[in-house]
Amino acid sequence: MLLGLSLFYVGAVLILNGLWMLGRIGEREITIINLCTGGLTLLVCLRLALGADADAASIRAAAFSLLFSFTYLWVAWNRLTGADGRGLGWFSLFVAITALPIAADTLRTADSTWDWWLGLSWAAWAVLWLMFFLLLALHRPIARATAWMAIVQGMGTAWLPGYLLLTGALY
Repeated sequence: MLLGLSLFYVGAVLILNGLWMLGRIGEREITIINLCTGGLTLLVCLRLALGADADAASIRAAAFSLLFSFTYLWVAWNRLTGADGRGLGWFSLFVAITALPIAADTLRTADSTWDWWLGLSWAAWAVLWLMFFLLLALHRPIARATAWMAIVQGMGTAWLPGYLLLTGALY
């Protein structure tokens, strides 16, 4: 259920950040969903890594999931402080590079539809984080494409699967 909870709100933050990038949500208003989602996923990761039942698999999941937490907390920080986002852009390159072997490993060992979905999602997230690197660190003019990518990925890789996990349609 923790994965469903996390994915549900990751979907929300990706969709809303995409809408914000398209100018449909104000600069100051977008901060709250990034703080809440970053904080929520941080708490889930701490439970996975430090809980009484923590094991190698849950610690690995926490380490990889923290990439999301730090991204959303950094977006919120940038909105609160007026930072230009270059640091987040370079962090996004680190995450994009990290997400590629996660995707490859997940796909290599996939033995269920869920595993295939997860591996393909990691590959998609690598592309999105690469786009954030290009946009924020290298100032490439791809804001609109990045916004739409965030919206589409928010729906397909996070919100819908999170909802299906929470309702028991997926398990």
